[in-house]
Amino acid sequence: MGTTYSISDLAKEFDLTTRAMRFYEDMGLLQPERSGPGGRQRVYSGRDRTRLKLTLRAKRLGLSLTEAKEIIDLYDSPRDTGLQLEKFLVVLAEHQRQLEEQMADLQANLDEIKVHQREARALLAKVHPTDKPKRKASGQAASVRAASTPKTNHASNKSV
Repeated sequence: MGTTYSISDLAKEFDLTTRAMRFYEDMGLLQPERSGPGGRQRVYSGRDRTRLKLTLRAKRLGLSLTEAKEIIDLYDSPRDTGLQLEKFLVVLAEHQRQLEEQMADLQANLDEIKVHQREARALLAKVHPTDKPKRKASGQAASVRAASTPKTNHASNKSV
């Protein structure tokens, strides 16, 4: 038998909680053997470790756990690798489409914010035409204050 791992070994290695590990087991992503009294102790194999690694990679790519399981299960089956890769490409293409759609929505939101900012600045300029926008750099603000404040002799508190 190859290398085995406890639930805490894998949880620590992949920065997960043991609760998350049990959840992945409930989803059918991991299938540890059981040992000890009443089969309460989980014993994970190298295969389980690899499946966990693939599951976390799929999550980072935006796949659901169900999609991750489908793809990982395809690799466990003795079927043709071409079918597995085609399924993987279909899932990746769908997630790419969704992400590009979300990016377009975010860009539209940012563009709308910029329009509202310009409108608000234009209205503010009409309300307070002498006020300058408060977008000075901190160095500029300090030099403007220094130039407009009379110099005083602090010893006698008189203006110079």
